Amino acid sequence: MGKKIAILGPECTGKTSLASQLARHFEAIWVPEYARDYVAQLNRKYTYHDVEHIAQVQVKQIQSVDPNASFVFFDTELIITQVWFEVVFGKQPTWLEEAILQYRFDLYLLTDTAIPWEPDPVRENGGEMREILFKKYEHYLQKYQFPYRIITGLHQQRLHHAIHCIKQYFSLP
Repeated sequence: MGKKIAILGPECTGKTSLASQLARHFEAIWVPEYARDYVAQLNRKYTYHDVEHIAQVQVKQIQSVDPNASFVFFDTELIITQVWFEVVFGKQPTWLEEAILQYRFDLYLLTDTAIPWEPDPVRENGGEMREILFKKYEHYLQKYQFPYRIITGLHQQRLHHAIHCIKQYFSLP
């Protein structure tokens, strides 16, 4: 069975770049973030039901992964969506926490906020909110007792740190 690795972290911390680079490095599958494109195509403010739809698609993405793939890198996952519900709506669907526990990953890479935040039409959590979100993600990783590593550094340094963490965690040469 392949190893599923989730990349999570605040906005603009290099999750997408890191996921695609890791997939290339390990000659593996990369599952892109669904939420960003979905929200970008809305011609209105997203709603609770939009975020629930995003979570349901994330579950389907996890379920559809080839079990024979050596590695699969997910650019975001359900804990990010859980925190999104918490921060924006103050509540979450009753099924979400069970899904998080059921579809856990083999390793979580939590990206720190060393990369400067850059605004774009979809991003909404710059400034000190990035640190608040980072702490919330780490809180849930600890609460669920999921294995995780904090990924630091900029650009290639960040990629090399992530590769090192993966090799170390899975005892790879």
